[in-house]
Amino acid sequence: MQRPHLYFTVIPETLIYSMLPPEEFGKYLSIGSRKLKSDQSIFFQVDPDFSSDYFPLEKGLSRCLPHADGSTRRSTYVSVYRVLEHLPIEALGSLFLTTRVGLTLELTRGEYRGDPTDRLFMFQELAPVFPKVASSLGPLAFARHVTDPSQAVSMPRVFFADLQLGGLATDPAGAAADDLPYSGVLHMRETLSSLQRNPDKRTKIINRDIRQDIHFPMIDGGFYIGDQTDFAYYPMPEEDVLRRENTSWWNSASRTPTL
Repeated sequence: MQRPHLYFTVIPETLIYSMLPPEEFGKYLSIGSRKLKSDQSIFFQVDPDFSSDYFPLEKGLSRCLPHADGSTRRSTYVSVYRVLEHLPIEALGSLFLTTRVGLTLELTRGEYRGDPTDRLFMFQELAPVFPKVASSLGPLAFARHVTDPSQAVSMPRVFFADLQLGGLATDPAGAAADDLPYSGVLHMRETLSSLQRNPDKRTKIINRDIRQDIHFPMIDGGFYIGDQTDFAYYPMPEEDVLRRENTSWWNSASRTPTL
């Protein structure tokens, strides 16, 4: 029997063994076995040889067996708490984005070429917390900053995406924003502008909304995961590439409403 897959799902944070390959697992997460739900899902494939003193991997693996009738075991939960901080970044493989109708896009790691210094950013944190944050820091510096234990508030590790800002990235007060499908653009402008006026302030929360949805077509550079020592980058393909090579996924993702 083929060894089950090990997945780290981000929404919510769980570590799961499954007999399903990534595309089928994403569909299962998003629409279920009877298509009675409709959710996005974001998950990593984890190195099956990963070992841990924190997670009961052997116990989970021993339970991930076919059902009595021979049908596939879709999910066997290993952990539902503090998963991100206990998974070494080096154990994470491809990242998968599944739309509300169960179509999955695979992202692989890319080479990160350094933080731009001439623009502002809007980051959507996805784990372990999920506010939308404005920052004058690029992705690498942001990951280091929010995981710095010397800060008044920090976290062990963070997973996040950067969202498109258009002209607001360099001129938040004056640039046109008609093509940005965000609610609360005036508040975004003021939050970003305040970082320009106060260079000692490096981050500022835009939205504390507890919902964890994300509008995939508005991802800018991609997804990032980092802490004080490790960092990984999963670049988002350009829109024309997605339209040409992943047409069904793109059309599905584009119908997902923004928040």
